[in-house]
Amino acid sequence: MGSKYALLPHLERAFAQVGGATAVDAFSGSGVVSYLLKAQGFNVTSNDFMAFSSTVARATVENSHTRLSLELVEKICGPSADGRDFIQKTFTGIFFNAEDLAFLDSAWSHIDQLIGYERDIALSALILSAARKQPRGVFSFVGTRYVDGRRDLQLSMEEHFRERVAEYNATVFDMGTTNVAVTGDVFDLNVTAPDIAYLDPPYAPPSDDTDYMKRYHFLEGLSVYWRGVEIMTQTKTQKIAKRFTPFAYKRTIEDALTRTFEQFAGAGAIVMSYGSNALPGPERVGELLRAVKPNVEVQAIDHRYSFGTHAAATRRAASEYIFIGRD
Repeated sequence: MGSKYALLPHLERAFAQVGGATAVDAFSGSGVVSYLLKAQGFNVTSNDFMAFSSTVARATVENSHTRLSLELVEKICGPSADGRDFIQKTFTGIFFNAEDLAFLDSAWSHIDQLIGYERDIALSALILSAARKQPRGVFSFVGTRYVDGRRDLQLSMEEHFRERVAEYNATVFDMGTTNVAVTGDVFDLNVTAPDIAYLDPPYAPPSDDTDYMKRYHFLEGLSVYWRGVEIMTQTKTQKIAKRFTPFAYKRTIEDALTRTFEQFAGAGAIVMSYGSNALPGPERVGELLRAVKPNVEVQAIDHRYSFGTHAAATRRAASEYIFIGRD
């Protein structure tokens, strides 16, 4: 949902056009844009208000040297260190079979003993394992209506974890830059004058919603073992209570965008991704951005979102706009 992976070639050109040495990815999501910026030699600050997103960014962007050893993988895949069963008790009959739920509990019993980037890589692999194992990768429904026989759905959680660790280990590289991944509200970021401020806020659609917590609550809970979160026990999927974001609602989105543009007014350039299926429209977004950065270039790109690609999806195809605002 909302991933910018397909837009990376366009963003790469935009970032190279702007240039500089420092960048902020204020709504990092999947982390692919932060990773791109790192690969282009920027010193990156990656931020997201979801803990699982920041975990992935720490493992792949902030981390430049550490990999998870085969010895640690074997330990994590071994017998439980403490017999914990929170995930099994909470999600039996909702997500995954008994063996997979038991593996998640057991894996966490060992991950709890890790620190630093080893912990981040292990958690990132566990998070991606759960996302790949869940039909369509989202956790807003119960049942098997989207089970289609693909390999990801047939692998056990342990098999996924071993493969995902290898994949995350392969992402680790060093550009000689200093990068940091943080979890928090964009308005709490204290890095306000980078060379590039990249913005990809949640979109406020005319209908439906952009509730990331509803779709990814299991991944968010898994990233912290549901510590410090409120589970809505009356819901079928045991959702985590949604946190308010002004970017998701028509009545608050313009003010949120204005405040964000003003926050990064000192940036060398503001580069923003925005969808044609969102409110306000691109013309209004351009007006708001020009109040801070008077020279605004707009690039329109045909884009198909990775979320909702089933036949019944009505908003899957859209134009994606890249705004580049400079003084």
